[in-house]
Amino acid sequence: MIYDLIIVGSGPAGLTAAIYAVRAQLSVLVLEKEYMSGGQMLNTYEVDNYPGLPGIGGFELGVKFREHAEKLGVKFVNIEVRHIAEEDGGRIKVLHTNSEEFRARAVVLAMGAKHSLLGVPGEKKLTGMGVSYCATCDGAFFKGQTVAVVGGGDAAVEDALFLARGCEKVYLIHRRDELRAARFLQEQLKKCENVEFLWDTEVTEIYGGDHVECLKIRNKKDSTSRSLNLEGVFVAVGTRPNTEIVTNLLHLDEKGYILASEDGITERPGFFAAGDIRKKPLRQIVTAVSDGANAVTSVEAYLNETK
Repeated sequence: MIYDLIIVGSGPAGLTAAIYAVRAQLSVLVLEKEYMSGGQMLNTYEVDNYPGLPGIGGFELGVKFREHAEKLGVKFVNIEVRHIAEEDGGRIKVLHTNSEEFRARAVVLAMGAKHSLLGVPGEKKLTGMGVSYCATCDGAFFKGQTVAVVGGGDAAVEDALFLARGCEKVYLIHRRDELRAARFLQEQLKKCENVEFLWDTEVTEIYGGDHVECLKIRNKKDSTSRSLNLEGVFVAVGTRPNTEIVTNLLHLDEKGYILASEDGITERPGFFAAGDIRKKPLRQIVTAVSDGANAVTSVEAYLNETK
């Protein structure tokens, strides 16, 4: 079968694209490598800026998105795309997996992004043994303990707020002297008496035997170093786009994001980008949803032009 559209990924952008595609009466298939749809949204404890649903949990919102798509009849296949090629002079896109091939006239790339690493000694060794990239996933294991959050954006502050509710002490370590997070989040965090800010500071090593025992840090201004005794380190220093399968198809920016405007149109006919995978100034659930809708509008125009 040749679908009108195949969507790779089922985070907010991919699920919205699927909803819009089926409502446009396109034959659509969603390919998702993870067990659950929702992307990074699933790891967000509380979503307080999605219109109409203040305070909803990220996991719950992800489930609602998926249920909406399924109610409309969207077909999902739990499988990982390994390679994408073209046939018939580029008119047909072939998505290769380990077990089968899928064909479509158009593809929406909505693979999202993954957490960036600190890249310091001990990080990989102790991942899952005190080093975490998801406070809402693992924070409960550190109740009553001392932890650190590394980062200065919304994700880092949200993680620190979540952890402050159950941990004895939370260090927020940032390499600059001010946070990039939304002012509302910053003000909330400053009210937490068990949170200590460490400005102009970078992590140089995570140390421990079979679990995290201490964090070695260095002040960038005076070059002094010291160690923090703690049990957990939560890394929130940004994301990296999941663009590995399109590096030979599309030009990417210096960080690996797909170059596409708000209409989702890429340089290669029939390929569209939506969500965190696209180069843009703001990556939020609401912007991913917008991307998904815009991309399908562009897909419709493309399919009409290439009939």
